[in-house]
Amino acid sequence: MSVKKVAVVGAGTMGEGITQVVATSGIAVTMIDIIPAKLDKAQVAIRQSVERLYRRGSLTEEQMGHVDGIKVSDILSAAADADIVIEAATEDSKLKANIFSELDANTDPDAILATNTSSISITQIAAATQRPDKVVGMHFFNPVPLMGLVEIIRGMLTSNETMSSVINLSQALGKTPVDANDSPGFISNRILCPMLNEAIYTLMESVGTAQAIDQVMKLGMNHPMGPLELCDLIGLDVLLNVMEVLHRDIGDDKYRPCPLLRKMVAAGNLGKKTGEGFYKY
Repeated sequence: MSVKKVAVVGAGTMGEGITQVVATSGIAVTMIDIIPAKLDKAQVAIRQSVERLYRRGSLTEEQMGHVDGIKVSDILSAAADADIVIEAATEDSKLKANIFSELDANTDPDAILATNTSSISITQIAAATQRPDKVVGMHFFNPVPLMGLVEIIRGMLTSNETMSSVINLSQALGKTPVDANDSPGFISNRILCPMLNEAIYTLMESVGTAQAIDQVMKLGMNHPMGPLELCDLIGLDVLLNVMEVLHRDIGDDKYRPCPLLRKMVAAGNLGKKTGEGFYKY
């Protein structure tokens, strides 16, 4: 499939990042969110991001100019003429099922429906549609414009043609696609989230301060960012959601969310996006 039009559903951090890389790659893109204010905020953030990348020499003037062509809409039917729709809504299985059911009814039957889920079963999401062969996972990483990986997840009924199309699109976006099978957390979060959760336990049990824990992992393990810094960047609510999916679907207590993580989410201290998590911003 030759991808000429993409729709991105969701104008949060991931949605705006995906929209940006699609636009700067020269592909027509529409960003959709039911909250107009989120679309306005995302457009400002995209403009600021591309200007920074242009000043650093990471984008050409032509690429920067492509963002002027981004279309926005607050209705899902705006995805009707897209070749591929990439859903980047909140990590909630019922919400995603509703979105995919509506997309199935309002897009061309040949359109591919992709989800940026970081943990929910692709097969489960595909069951909400009449085209499970055209449903696939495209798990981008934050910040999308800077991170080179896209995890491509095949559902039980995802076709080879669909896989080939999204791999080609990922490469056109300047990303490196890596195949993963449909298992809770896929490859990335199956490995990463238990480490982040254990770092929170280490803090809760006063084994070290947040700064000490992060320093050990940066200087001793050569990680570019400490685990608690990374938690704040991801969003503690997002991490909690993923840990709950892993714990429920795998059934192993090593995925049990740390009580401190639950407490911080309940308090609304979600990380950088709220101004306070394990650190203040």
